[in-house]
Amino acid sequence: MRTAVIRINVDPQGTLGDADIELGMADVLATLPELGLRLVSDDLVSLPAKRRELQFLADGDDPFPRQRAASELCRRAFGTEPAAGPTTFLSRGSDDDAHRVLAAFGLAGEVSRADSGDGWDVVTVRLAAADLRRVPESRIQTALESSLNCEVRIVVVT
Repeated sequence: MRTAVIRINVDPQGTLGDADIELGMADVLATLPELGLRLVSDDLVSLPAKRRELQFLADGDDPFPRQRAASELCRRAFGTEPAAGPTTFLSRGSDDDAHRVLAAFGLAGEVSRADSGDGWDVVTVRLAAADLRRVPESRIQTALESSLNCEVRIVVVT
């Protein structure tokens, strides 16, 4: 199962005072469980006024309904017009994560993993040559390495 990180700037205009933030956070914390969300940190007061962003964690393959729910929760709790930031996904460095990265590019490939001999994983991804004509290999390589946090070797198959 995927875990999304949903980012919501609760006060893009920077108009909330510390007391407003504390009241809003109490409402957010009370409502989180019923929305199926978890909060990374609730320390908004220490953030710059126009960059008060909450990061919510949501499990599941489709984060967008939860992103809308988080945005609506912030709108109600803080009385502002929140701004949704980028939604990303946590990676556990698994082969499933590699397949999801490939799927995000519209690709399918074979993924195998081996020990480097030095205690590090090396992931080999076999991709069709036709797929690499559509998507630059360097983009796939970078996305896989950052998601898996290990060495990735791409092998082109015909």
